[in-house]
Amino acid sequence: MIRSSDQSVLFHVQHLLGIGHVRRANIVCQALTGAGFQVVLVTGGRPIADLQRDGIEIVQLPPLHIGDSGFHDLRDDTNTPVDADWKMNRCNQLLDLFDAVAPDILITEAFPFGRRQMRFELIPLLEHAAARNRPPQIYCSVRDILKSYRKPGRAEETVALIDRFYDGVLVHGDPSFAALVETFPDAAHFDEKVHHTGIVAAPPAESSLSCGDEILVSAGGGAVGLRLFETAIAARALSSFAKATWRILVGPNVAEEDYRRLCDRATDGVIVEHYRTDFRTLLTNCRVSISQAGYNTVADLIVAETPAVLVPFDTDGEDEQPRRASKLAERGCAVSLPSQTLTPETLAAALDEASHLKQATANSIGLDGAARTASILQAAHTH
Repeated sequence: MIRSSDQSVLFHVQHLLGIGHVRRANIVCQALTGAGFQVVLVTGGRPIADLQRDGIEIVQLPPLHIGDSGFHDLRDDTNTPVDADWKMNRCNQLLDLFDAVAPDILITEAFPFGRRQMRFELIPLLEHAAARNRPPQIYCSVRDILKSYRKPGRAEETVALIDRFYDGVLVHGDPSFAALVETFPDAAHFDEKVHHTGIVAAPPAESSLSCGDEILVSAGGGAVGLRLFETAIAARALSSFAKATWRILVGPNVAEEDYRRLCDRATDGVIVEHYRTDFRTLLTNCRVSISQAGYNTVADLIVAETPAVLVPFDTDGEDEQPRRASKLAERGCAVSLPSQTLTPETLAAALDEASHLKQATANSIGLDGAARTASILQAAHTH
């Protein structure tokens, strides 16, 4: 493999609700540093303590998160709605960082397919990059399955931005599992720029026999899993695993009072604890996983070959997770339970069904998306 020690990458990622976007970006950045790139990962969400930093420079912009009114309700770290001056200040910090790094490659995570609320800084960044004497190559890093509903004109806007600014679109999926065109048909307009990398997955965790009958309940790093946790606690007594240990891992964005309430509800045999850095080891060694169906969760399940009950996030017309859960269920790797039907009784029944699934094997799905991304960027930059 060609070493690229003089090639620099500026990778922009903004997480707003969960932390899946930044974790996937972090895995990709690890592969890029391993291939010899100098990588600056600029993050704009709430700080995350346990990102892998080996060889990666991580720059934290003034953090944003979303308020109760939805994805356009942007709040600062004091939970105050941000105004035009705040946005301009953050945009200027990002442009100054770009000038300091002077990257050979600029990557925007999700945008322009998503994160449109970040246009206040990303459009100026793209225009600033394109105006350089030697502009960087510009790529979008995006998951394989997108939300299918879009407001009128949004798809055309995305196509126009890709046509104007982007050299390539790095789709982190295997087209045999999910091709971008399935949920973004207009991708046909820039097919020559699309690179399916395979799924970005962390390496396999260690396997042991220490918790073979344990039921692992998780909801990634987000704050939207409370109902799933509460239902799981109530479902234990109704399932075939009423005597097994149930471990509930609560993400970092769950309010402390909600965490305490879960701890109070936990019965004997139920462990409630904060999200653990050895999550993938627990996942590899548990009997069945109960979780939502986000990108990183499903990638970890495929790697771990652990049977699963998936309760996909489907609020406000979100259909990305239901699609992902259905695809895994079709392969016999999981049982999908729509959130509208989630009760202690239905969860207990789904768990019993999932426990009889054969090990979830998906050997035909490409899981080397991070390494493939590095190879694609190396090949493009040496031409």
